[in-house]
Amino acid sequence: MFSNEVLFFGGFLLAISVMLLLDLGVFNKKDHIVKFGEAAGWTVAWIALALVFYMIINTHGDLVHGVDNYTQLEAIQAKYASHVKLIPGNFEESLEIYRKNMSLEFITGYLLEYALSVDNIFVIILIFSSFGVRPKYYKKVLFWGVLGAIIMRFLFIFLGSALMQRFDWIIYLFGALLVYQGGKIFFEGNSDEKIDPAKHPVVKFTSKYFPVFPRYVKEHFFVLKKGKWLLTPLFVVVLIVEFTDLIFAVDSVPAVFSVTKDPYIVFFSNIFAIMGLRSMFFFLSNIMGLFRFLKYGLGVLLVFIGAKMIFHIPLEHAGFKTVYSLYVILGILAVSILASVIFPEKKEDSERILPNS
Repeated sequence: MFSNEVLFFGGFLLAISVMLLLDLGVFNKKDHIVKFGEAAGWTVAWIALALVFYMIINTHGDLVHGVDNYTQLEAIQAKYASHVKLIPGNFEESLEIYRKNMSLEFITGYLLEYALSVDNIFVIILIFSSFGVRPKYYKKVLFWGVLGAIIMRFLFIFLGSALMQRFDWIIYLFGALLVYQGGKIFFEGNSDEKIDPAKHPVVKFTSKYFPVFPRYVKEHFFVLKKGKWLLTPLFVVVLIVEFTDLIFAVDSVPAVFSVTKDPYIVFFSNIFAIMGLRSMFFFLSNIMGLFRFLKYGLGVLLVFIGAKMIFHIPLEHAGFKTVYSLYVILGILAVSILASVIFPEKKEDSERILPNS
């Protein structure tokens, strides 16, 4: 018989799969250029779904781990949320406290992952521009990129959780990595990055071990030539997007583990953020130039999260709550966006990243 965790997790994956299938087979049968209005609408829709899931966790979060009594709740609390103070012997009130903390961890992790996805969007825009991908094929590439990202995040998150449960020192390693990456992003800022398609490691690896057709063939990932199937450059771009997400997962997944040790909450928050990434890509790609200081804010955000992981024990003793992390994340994002509005980039200094055709 399946455990509650397996059933809840399976139901979540089924719902996500249905959404992806509807997206692929119903809403987007034809490749087209996604306009600002459509992107904004889908961005709002995915945020709304995340908020609905937040409310489900807030009222029925105990279903995730199948908590039926105080003893089970105490065991889950000791494993994933030792900072949460339960009321000894009072199951109902303790369960309410645990649910609220769980939902707060979800929404904080979701917001953190969503914010860090902005940096991923910067790079994806650069990839599409460097490899000359036509705008009407962006959505198809990102669809398969999201699908691959879900699979990779599943493996990364639960492997990371298992390692953290077994080796306490890994949290300090993750923290140091985030501080380093945050400092690097902050000091590099919006410096111009270039991608040389011929020198990209994914291109070099794919070309070495697989036959690749030299030019794009409409929306196709494979093409049959002289009885032999060849990869098209569009498929190679999908691989590069997957590779890029894997690199970013090294930052974002440990960052969410600073908010919660529960791998299920980490996974749920990651997947909702990733599902909204595609629509946010089209939304932000049209207004990216308006937020010149956002990348600096992301650097500060990573440094904060990394420091929180390194000093998690003294912070817990000092009573640092999950909601404080939420306030800090919102504050950093608000300051960086506000600074971008007050001190906009001069038009003559800004360049359009996306290709015109």
